[in-house]
Amino acid sequence: MKRSRRYLDLLQKVDKEQEYPLLEGIQLLKQVATARFDESVELSVNLGVEPKYADQMVRGTVILPHGTGKAVRVLVLAQGDKVKEALKAGADYAGLEEYVDKIQGGWLDFDVVIATPDVMRHIGKLGRVLGPHGLMPNPKTGTVTQDITQAVQDSKSGKISFRVDKYGIIHVGVGKISFEEDKIVENVKAMIATLVKLRPQSAKGLYLRKITLTSTQGPGIKIEKQTALA
Repeated sequence: MKRSRRYLDLLQKVDKEQEYPLLEGIQLLKQVATARFDESVELSVNLGVEPKYADQMVRGTVILPHGTGKAVRVLVLAQGDKVKEALKAGADYAGLEEYVDKIQGGWLDFDVVIATPDVMRHIGKLGRVLGPHGLMPNPKTGTVTQDITQAVQDSKSGKISFRVDKYGIIHVGVGKISFEEDKIVENVKAMIATLVKLRPQSAKGLYLRKITLTSTQGPGIKIEKQTALA
């Protein structure tokens, strides 16, 4: 991949072999985030798991203490009074048939889909569209629930879903480069603590193999694992 001169200059400021203490790494991350917009901060964690085995699939949700800095668009698939409840709680869209039809037509202008249990039989056909984007409602991530108000509020306040990819890596946004350093620290620690709790019993050897922080247009910075553990 051809890199810009700006990127190569930034790369000189980062020791690719060194693992930086978490706070120091975030300070460096801010120094090398020089884009003309508020870059996102992404956390990548290499796990010692084999995702091809069902009992080593790591997935779940976490509520980041300070959110992601991104406005989350929430779609609630429900009927009757639950539609009014969803809109009152702050959902951007709520309904059923009209949104099922729109999604089948390719509409994906939302970040989270929440559904009530009684409508799941109507939206199973959306799996082919929502599944590849990680948007299919799932009881395990709290997006299939009767408590629509709580689910919408959680999503709006920074609850994110994550799933290990086929290479054993978790990728999640943990804020914006404009966040204060301590807020990024707390978001990272909340995510790492959640991953530690989700360690599969069948996973052998080193579990947290590598932790990396990256801004949207900046180089990756390796983080010392012990300083990221809550």
